[in-house]
Amino acid sequence: MKKLFTVVFMLFYVGIASASDNALWQKSTLNEIVSRGSLQICLDAGYMPFEMRDKQGRIVGFDVDIGKSMANAMGVKLDIRNTAWDGIIPALLTSKCDVIMGGMTVTAKRNLKVNFANPYIVIGQSILLNPKLKDKVKSYKDLNNAKYTIVSKLGVTGELATKKYMSKAKLNLFETQSEAVLEVVNGKADAFVYDMPFNAIYASQNKGKIVHLSKVFTYEPLAWAIRKGDPDFMNFLNNYLAQIKGDGTYQKIYHKWFESNSWISSVQ
Repeated sequence: MKKLFTVVFMLFYVGIASASDNALWQKSTLNEIVSRGSLQICLDAGYMPFEMRDKQGRIVGFDVDIGKSMANAMGVKLDIRNTAWDGIIPALLTSKCDVIMGGMTVTAKRNLKVNFANPYIVIGQSILLNPKLKDKVKSYKDLNNAKYTIVSKLGVTGELATKKYMSKAKLNLFETQSEAVLEVVNGKADAFVYDMPFNAIYASQNKGKIVHLSKVFTYEPLAWAIRKGDPDFMNFLNNYLAQIKGDGTYQKIYHKWFESNSWISSVQ
């Protein structure tokens, strides 16, 4: 009798677990993507070389090519949702897109609102400096002084890094990185703090107008963000990342955008 009870209980438990798993799948974003026939990604075009507009107005870049590859693997179309950075997490949480694939740094504060897949690239903050300070400022530590004005983009890790490591300096924030860095080029600010890949490309395009202190002073893993409570989608994203890093797809896309400059002439 005891064995019979145990067997019945186990079958009952398995039935509940199976029903629960099926309910999770029905609610999964991955199921929605397949059913809809499109992968909706949120990004903020203007972050070279991750996402930006070419001369025809199309959004291109490293994240875009990864998104295209992922959509193709799913057998669906890619639907890019260009979204202002300060509203990109709210857009995800209100289902205006399926995933943020826009160079988002993993932080504890963000992780309270969204879940992150495994990091797909690691970067850090560097500094674009007004040429007049070339011999006076050698690192971020030298900028921690009230006589300096630093600029960055609102709501990004450049803002956080400046407040943490250069708290004595004056900080001005702008809606876009392009607006912010022009303050340095035009002599209205002393330094621009932002992600190293963007700074490296900008410096190469504006030689003589700006000095790049290329040594990064923060550790910043970038990852895809999704809504909480979706293990099926998270499982897919992590496995997909492992797959493209193993089969050469990731390296091919990385080489195109980070190791070659042939694309620069095609963007605005």
